[in-house]
This record gives sequence, C-alpha cells and structure tokens, in this order.
Amino acid sequence: MTTIEVARGGSLMDLERRQRIEHVLLVVPALAVIVLVVALPIAWMFVLSFLGEDGRFTLENYQIFFTRGGYLGVIGTTFEVSVVVALLTLLLGYPVTYLLVGLSRRLATFALLAIMLPYLTSILVRTYAWLVLLGRRGIVNSTLMSLGWIDDPLPLLYNLTGTVVGMVHIMLPLLVLPLYGSMKSIDPNLMRAASNLGASPLAAFWRVYFRLSLPGVAAGTFLVFVSCLGFFITPAILGGGRVVMMAQQIAKAVAVGSHFGVASALGVGLLTTTVTVLMLGRRLLRFEVGRL
Repeated sequence: MTTIEVARGGSLMDLERRQRIEHVLLVVPALAVIVLVVALPIAWMFVLSFLGEDGRFTLENYQIFFTRGGYLGVIGTTFEVSVVVALLTLLLGYPVTYLLVGLSRRLATFALLAIMLPYLTSILVRTYAWLVLLGRRGIVNSTLMSLGWIDDPLPLLYNLTGTVVGMVHIMLPLLVLPLYGSMKSIDPNLMRAASNLGASPLAAFWRVYFRLSLPGVAAGTFLVFVSCLGFFITPAILGGGRVVMMAQQIAKAVAVGSHFGVASALGVGLLTTTVTVLMLGRRLLRFEVGRL
C-alpha cells in the first residue's frame, strides 16, 4: 500500500469520525429534552411509589394497590372499557377504511379530512357535545321518542354506554389512519387473481385481503387500546362518577388525600401495563408479518 493510499484511508476515517460526532451532537438536544420531560418525571414517580408519608422506603403503596378491592376494581374497569372501545372501534373503522380505499383520490382525501376534522377539536368540546346528544332530553332520545320507537328516555349517559360511545368517537381516527396505510399498500390484482383461481368473493377477502391488512389492524387496535388506558376527561364527564378508570383514580388519590405514594404506585402500574401491551403488540405484529 502506497503512502497516498494510506493518507486517503486515514482521511476517510477521519471524515467518518467527524460525521459521527456531528450526528451525535445533533441528537443531543433532542435527547436532553426527552430526559428532562419524560425520563426524569418517570424516574421520580418510580421513587415516590416506594416512599411513605414519613419519607422512608416502604412497600405499603404497592400493598394498597394490590390488596384494596377498590383499586383492583378500577383496574378491571379500565381494561374492560379499553377492550370494548378497541373492539368497537375496529368493527366500525375497518369497513369505513375499506370503503375509503376504494374511493378516488379526491374523494378519499375529502373523506379522510372529514374523519380527521373532529380529531383536531378539543376532547373536552367533543365530550360535552355528546352530553347534548345523549342526554335524557338530548337529540337522540328526543328523536326516538318523536318517532314512537321508545316511550321513556334511554339511559345513555353517566354509565358505561355513554363512556364507550364518546371514547369510540375520539379513538376512531387513530385506527383509520394506520389501517388506511396498510390497506392502500395491498395490490388489488391479488383479489382478482384469487377470484380467477376459483375463490368466492368472501373467501378471497378473508384469505387474501384481510390477512394482508392484519399489520394495520394490529397497529391500530393496540394504539387505540393503549390510548384508552390513560383516558381521563371522557370517562369523568360521560361516566358521571360511575365509570372510574385508572387516570381518574390517580387524580383522586392526589387531589383528595394527597397520597402521592399511592398515586405514584398506580402510575407505575399503568405505565408497566402500557409498556407490556406495546411489547406484546410489537411481537404479535412481527409474528403476523413473518407469517405473511
């Protein structure tokens, strides 16, 4: 190897080293923000969950979390509501997304904007709008009674029904967007090929189209489920205190009793559950993609 080649190799190594350093320096501000805004609060919450009222180390907060029936009931309600909302959102969002994919580009863009427009509105505003719609003298009950379909107003508010309806409306765009991207990437010629090979339309849809859309289904469903675990405003308003979820219980523990240790333990439990669900969803998504 000549001296010129060695010098060129050394200069290329120096250039790559400088580029790595520059890339690291560009990432440092973002990492610093993440550490200050996300990592440090989570670490402090984790520390508080092991501190008692006297400031000493204790496991009492987690003992309260696992032994008191009220907290376990809140956990069960949180999972129940999240699962129901995720399933209903999938049942409503899948056919809507399927129809969107079949539209022309202009109509699909308009339809997506119509779906996303409510999502740009405050959650508080949308939740109070459902109070107007679902109240005893609201639009829904008034319409049904005027048509003679019911004699008495339906109990659509301050229960699980009203909470689920409001949350499904809020969560629908979170399912449609990833599912739309997954469906849009499916080659329509595959359905024609399945039909030419003798498959019925239903069999072709189930065995070809639906399986190819599973990555979008899994991503959207898990995104909705995880987002529902931390819901606060909608259950608090539409549930009327009868549907209590984890976020409400955490706020109550801090506001009413100033039990920061118990609230931190609840927060750690919610965070652990969310991370676990995300990891399971990631593994399931990889498994389904591998099968395809």
